Amino acid sequence: QVRLVESGGGLVQAGGSLRLSCAASGSIFSISPMGWYRQAPGKQRELVARISSGGNTNYADSLKGRFTISRDNAKNTVYLQMDSLKPEDTAVYYCASDPDSTNLVRGTPYFWGQGTQVTVSS
Repeated sequence: QVRLVESGGGLVQAGGSLRLSCAASGSIFSISPMGWYRQAPGKQRELVARISSGGNTNYADSLKGRFTISRDNAKNTVYLQMDSLKPEDTAVYYCASDPDSTNLVRGTPYFWGQGTQVTVSS
């Protein structure tokens, strides 16, 4: 069993930065691909970024250059650094994990966090 707990969300002005953290319990964290998703009001959930157990990263094309995903396996934590934030980045951000990375791509990972709200004011 894996439990994921996000933190670091909040209110920030446009152009600002936030760093989200996702603390994971469970011994399989170090071998599991991880991902960050977001869902804005009235919109479908989208995959923001994912990272393999070895640190290989992939990003949504629209977010490349502004968001950075990383992981610290010693701390069982994955991060999402968000820079140059825009009002359209406002959403609930979710951390997710699945031993099969294709499930992250499909949007159907097995383990989910509870989400953290990010609000970007103009």
